Amino acid sequence: MDPTAGAALTPPHIDDAQCVSNILFSSGTTGEPKAIPWTHVTPIRCAVDGWGHQDVRAGEVVVWPTNLGWMMGPWLIYASLLNGAAIGLYEGSPLGRDFGEFIASARVSMLGLVPSMVKAWRSSGCMAGLDWGCIRRFSSTGEASNADDYHWLMARAGYKPVVEYCGGTEIGGGFLAGSLLLPARPGMFSTPTLGCRLTLITDAGRLSQHGLGEPPAVGELAINPPMLGSSQRLLNRDHFKVYYEGMPRLTNGQILRRHGDVIRRYDGGSYAAQGRCDDTMNLGGIKISSVEIERACMAAGVEGVLDVAAVGVSGTGGGPEKLVVFCVRNGTTSADELRTVFSEALKQRLNPLFKVSAVVIVSSLPRTATNKVMRRVLRDTLKSAAPNGLAAKSRL
Repeated sequence: MDPTAGAALTPPHIDDAQCVSNILFSSGTTGEPKAIPWTHVTPIRCAVDGWGHQDVRAGEVVVWPTNLGWMMGPWLIYASLLNGAAIGLYEGSPLGRDFGEFIASARVSMLGLVPSMVKAWRSSGCMAGLDWGCIRRFSSTGEASNADDYHWLMARAGYKPVVEYCGGTEIGGGFLAGSLLLPARPGMFSTPTLGCRLTLITDAGRLSQHGLGEPPAVGELAINPPMLGSSQRLLNRDHFKVYYEGMPRLTNGQILRRHGDVIRRYDGGSYAAQGRCDDTMNLGGIKISSVEIERACMAAGVEGVLDVAAVGVSGTGGGPEKLVVFCVRNGTTSADELRTVFSEALKQRLNPLFKVSAVVIVSSLPRTATNKVMRRVLRDTLKSAAPNGLAAKSRL
């Protein structure tokens, strides 16, 4: 029996496509948060990505620990419900075994997460022995992934793939992602998202576009407008100045849209995130991202080192940038010892000329509500703590 039979139907609400559905603020990792209105077009962007990349299907259960202040909260609602899936809601911290048991009992078919969550699970061993055979794929966003951690994660569900997802609040979804139709490499992206055209702006100023037989390249990622769901205005800033002013144009006259991520493209067209442009430093004339430095330091395998963040700072009189590594550890390894080990790791893995000028031991790293490391805050801390810009081997 149709429960709606004979009932008066509520007429649909019809509104303009550019009317605001919700307002979000950017993370604020590099400056004042931007107030970004999502319109009634943005949910379509979320649904397209969820359908085309995470393969969200009707009748499935999707879980992604998030909140409505981070874009993945509204994204989860739109991408799941518009594709006919259910959302699994868990109250509490996702870092304990109870959360893992919820995933199994709710028969979750897609689990979304951030890399630091996986690192915590692997470190504590809290998910040991759980049956996650219900999971058909994972998806990850928010920060750069660690390939070893994600290989461990895939093994929890019988080596199901991780769909990497990289984008931003101002575009309502992703610009790079994985795909179940393409090979999955831990920590890497397979393709631009549906409807997105990308250009890499190299240090030499060359514009390298996806899919045109271009060689491998590293550069600032820019979006070739238009892109479905991307912002058209900001509530507290000049939209054109933030995203378009000073950006190069393509040969057809189309101005590129700024996003601020540094991306590396490999042979075959796969991509890896190298951090934000704001988190790129110049060490001895060589540009390198904080993410690459941090991966090398963690790969040194020092017992008790839980997390690191790398920043480049200059003295008040200018001069070359010095590399400072903030370290969270529960062991007794001194800052001097860590500086030696980290420097050796950088020489072996990245460049023989790289060295760590100082290690600062901290109890935790400053993070946004979406768990992104606020390196800007760390740089400001260094500048205020020491006249020459270095708080060498100190505890803050």
